[in-house]
Amino acid sequence: MRILRFLYRIYQLFVALPILVIATLFTAVITIVFCSLFPHSKVWGYYPAKIWGMLFCRVLLLPIKVEGKEKIDKKASYVFVANHQGAMDIFLVYALLNHNFKWMLKKSLRKVPLVGEACYKADFIFVDRSSPRGVKETIANASEILKDGTSLMIFPEGSRTFNGKMIPFKNGAFFLADELQLPVVPLTIDGPFDVLPRTKGVNFVKFGRMRLVIHDVIYPQGRGHDNVKSLSHQSFEAINSALPDKYRTIL
Repeated sequence: MRILRFLYRIYQLFVALPILVIATLFTAVITIVFCSLFPHSKVWGYYPAKIWGMLFCRVLLLPIKVEGKEKIDKKASYVFVANHQGAMDIFLVYALLNHNFKWMLKKSLRKVPLVGEACYKADFIFVDRSSPRGVKETIANASEILKDGTSLMIFPEGSRTFNGKMIPFKNGAFFLADELQLPVVPLTIDGPFDVLPRTKGVNFVKFGRMRLVIHDVIYPQGRGHDNVKSLSHQSFEAINSALPDKYRTIL
């Protein structure tokens, strides 16, 4: 077992890492160039990143599985919400969700060299919480983007877990779903915490299975505070229900 673990680390360092670094740079450049030539493109704003996510999982030799993909309509727009187990979550979602979506990101990420520009060109939604005007602009921007089958993807916990269990959700995603009257789809991400947990320093990936569970669509019931609270509560319960017992939050 130790020999296999050692060989897997050697493979990551000398084979997987160079491939994935080049793939990341290539994906960012392709997205910037073609989204500049074809603004608001559903193809160039999504598929290069989807291929990138699939490549990460394949090159790292990680088994992946999706459940419940028949529950969503490719032509409909949703707000997808998922637990945030680790760095591999992004690649798993891109590889398995198979639905055109945009990420909701902190405004500060816009400043990340190359990647921030690629996200901007791909029409990702940057959240400005600095003022009421910034929030209104975020909602207006989202209303223009989230239509005709384009959806939103967000981690409502706001950060990766330290122990595999979920922490209480922030209301941003559900407030936006309420404002735009979009249905919410909870997603359970299972496995990335065991594969690459949140720790200090640089870690090697541990071999393990990863799973994405797509839950039933939750439709808005009315508008306002009660609807936001209901969407958040139902989403938390759905996501929590599909986690292994050791990572399930006791309600």
